[in-house]
Amino acid sequence: MPDTGTLPVFHLAPSRGWRSLKLGEVWHGRELLYFLTLSNIKVRYKQTLLGASWAVVQPFFTMIVFSLFFGRLAKIPSDGIPYPLFSFAALVPWTFFANGITQSAESVVRIGNTVKRVYFPRVVIPLSSIMSGLVDFVLAFIVLLGMMLYYGIVPGPNILWLPAFLALAIATAVGAGFFLAALNVEYRDVRHVVPFLVQCWLFATPIAYPSSLLSEPWRTVYGLNPMAGVIEGFRWALLGVGVPPGPMLAVSAVIAGALLVAGTLYFRRVERTFADVV
Repeated sequence: MPDTGTLPVFHLAPSRGWRSLKLGEVWHGRELLYFLTLSNIKVRYKQTLLGASWAVVQPFFTMIVFSLFFGRLAKIPSDGIPYPLFSFAALVPWTFFANGITQSAESVVRIGNTVKRVYFPRVVIPLSSIMSGLVDFVLAFIVLLGMMLYYGIVPGPNILWLPAFLALAIATAVGAGFFLAALNVEYRDVRHVVPFLVQCWLFATPIAYPSSLLSEPWRTVYGLNPMAGVIEGFRWALLGVGVPPGPMLAVSAVIAGALLVAGTLYFRRVERTFADVV
């Protein structure tokens, strides 16, 4: 029989004060992250009429509304790009971000029974909700490429920057998602605040209008909204409009990084109470 006296013993105890990020736990729990992400994708489209088409329907019809009211009636400029393409290029990353923080905000509460019974790295819960949105992003991005071909716009070498702008959107979504997920465990009315927050953030981001309407230094200050840098970066990389990555994008990157670190630290600090509160 094996000598059980030599087996490692682990003691689980609640943490105190501020905890380190412990990113190694995410790596060790990568298989769990994968299966939770896959489960979120299956649940999202289970017993739906349109299935994965919803990934395209939402930003596409938003584009139609924006094109009608902002492009045609309000005559908002679009930097020389057809307004439908101008707005849809922004709505693709925005929809990924908005759905990510909305889903992650309720992610811990949604599987509260599992949190009470089994220990695992809690950060994978909101993280999986955000990563599952990458499937929707890819589907909507394919439609965006089709629209670009329709309007005769072929991306140039700037498209090589696109992964960096997507990473910036992911970092922003994860940082905000961690904050909201942790707050929603303690205060359940956070779920009612999130839709209002997303709506306000939408109009504070240059989706229906270009940031070129602002002159310096206000355009750089606009980068305090990290999604402003993401949206302008996507348009520059795909459509060739706007200016190359500069001060505004640098400010957005710094804010996104700070939000990611702060959100993760706060989540790690309060996660010890999840099993008791959820």
